[in-house]
Amino acid sequence: MPIGAGPFTDKAIAALTSSVEGPTKTVIFVRDGRSQTLQTRALNVSDLLVEEHIVRSADDLLDVAPDAPVTDGETIRYRAARSITLVIDGVPQTIRTTAPTVRGLLADQKISFDTHDAVVPALDSALDPDQTVDVEHVSSWIERQDKTIAPPVHHVASLSLALGATKVVAAGLPGIRETSYLVVRNADRTAPPIRTIIASRVLRPARPRIIAAGIGEYAAFASLAIRGFDGTIRLAKAAIAMVATAYTGNCYGCSGITKTGVQAGHGVVAVDPRVIPLGSHLYIPGYGRAVAGDTGGAIHGNRIDLGFNSSSDAMQFGRRAVVVYLLHR
Repeated sequence: MPIGAGPFTDKAIAALTSSVEGPTKTVIFVRDGRSQTLQTRALNVSDLLVEEHIVRSADDLLDVAPDAPVTDGETIRYRAARSITLVIDGVPQTIRTTAPTVRGLLADQKISFDTHDAVVPALDSALDPDQTVDVEHVSSWIERQDKTIAPPVHHVASLSLALGATKVVAAGLPGIRETSYLVVRNADRTAPPIRTIIASRVLRPARPRIIAAGIGEYAAFASLAIRGFDGTIRLAKAAIAMVATAYTGNCYGCSGITKTGVQAGHGVVAVDPRVIPLGSHLYIPGYGRAVAGDTGGAIHGNRIDLGFNSSSDAMQFGRRAVVVYLLHR
C-alpha cells in the first residue's frame, strides 16, 4: 500500500485542510439590501468578502469587524458606498454614502428640513449611484387656519311656557372664520417663526341659539297679548337674573318724583343705569310691565327696586329673586 493511501490517511488530510480553511459554514449575506445564503469555509469576514470578489473601501458599511470569525448561521450585512451629488439651496457637493434612501442620506448629513421645504426626489426614494438630491429650504409661506365662531345666545320671553320653564327654540350653529398668516423664519432656524395676520374672513356666519323663558299666565301680560303682543313689544331681547326689593313714593321725606321726573308708583322701577339704561321697557314676572325710571343709592349691579302704590303692597312683595326681561321698544 503506498504511503499516504488508505482511509486513515484520507481522514488525516481532511482534518489538516479543515484546520487551515475552516469547516464549511452556512451564513446569510445581505449585500446592498439583497439577501443570499452562502456556503463558506472562510475563517473571518475579510476572507468571506474576498470569496465574494468584494474590494471593501473605508466608506463601505460592514456591520461586523473585518477580522471577526465567521460563525455558522450568522447574518452579515454589507453595503457599498456610492457617490451622490447633494445640492443644498443651490450649492452642490459630492459625497459618498451608504444610506439606502434620501431620508437616510439627509439624516446622516444632519440636514434639517420640514414639510415646508422642497426635497427632490421624495424622502423614501432609493438612492442610486451618481444620483443628485436637491434640498431647497423655504423661508416664508402662507398659512391658513380656520377657527370656530361661537353662536350668540338670545333669550326671548314666551307666554306659552310656565314661569321658570325654558325651551331651546333654535339650537344655533357655530360659524367659521378663516385667518391667513404670513410665516417667516430665519435661515439658520434658531428662532421660532414669526406669524403675521394678513387677511381674515368669515366663511360661515354663526346662527344664534335662541332660548325661550316662560313668563306665565299673568292677566296684565295676557291682555297685552290679546291687543297684539307681537306687534307692540315683540319678544324680550334679554333676560337678566336680579334681586328685587320694593319701595313706594309716599315714604316720609320722599317727594314721590323719580329720577326721570315721573310719579313713583307701580310700573316705575329703580335700576343701576350701568346694567339697565333709564327709560328701558321691562317685564318682571309676578309684577308685570315696567319702565326703568329711577335710581337708588343702594341699587347697584343686578339689583332692582320695584315701585308700588302702597306700603302694604311693598311689604307683601318683600325681597326675592326675579328674572327681568328687557323688552324691544
